[in-house]
Amino acid sequence: MNRTELRKKLLEMIAQDEEMREELARTGELFIGYHPRMAEVHRQNAKQLDEIVAEHGWPDDDIAAKDGAEAAWRIVQHAIDQPDFQRRMFGKLLEAAAEGRIERWQPALVEDRIRALEGRSQKYGTQFDWDENGEMSPYPEIEDPSIINGLRASVGLPPLEEAIARHREAIKHSNERVPFDIKKRRAEQVAWARSVGWIK
Repeated sequence: MNRTELRKKLLEMIAQDEEMREELARTGELFIGYHPRMAEVHRQNAKQLDEIVAEHGWPDDDIAAKDGAEAAWRIVQHAIDQPDFQRRMFGKLLEAAAEGRIERWQPALVEDRIRALEGRSQKYGTQFDWDENGEMSPYPEIEDPSIINGLRASVGLPPLEEAIARHREAIKHSNERVPFDIKKRRAEQVAWARSVGWIK
């Protein structure tokens, strides 16, 4: 697979993801747990990306162009029911970012997602969920709020306040609604994370 073919393949894979997401978002099904149809797309994309990485190494900006590399990152970010795969690919992303082959925010977001799925505090404040006041806020808690904007800046992310405002504005234009019972939602999230192996 040459550079052009690799980029095309990655963009096709993430387009399937987006199409499924949009379809389920229109009906509101996207926001009720991890929908099986969405999960299946994520699993198939992860399997194909795993094969690509085994053959070509991480599809960075040089190998897959910037948009292809970002598509590969999104595939990893979305593979939430595959702890081993996501952790392995996080290592590849860290290496590529350290060598300047991809944007530094990419492994930062995957790190926060892994921490969240493992039930730990997040480092960069990139993961959001509904809070007890019915607002979209960083969740889980941030490890060290006193240095958060410095950490975010170090990987090319805007200040946390801007991210919060953007998330809250976006939610106004979606079909997602505040959960009736936040405590129940949290318990279901933990049970699901345990069921797929994030939490022992």
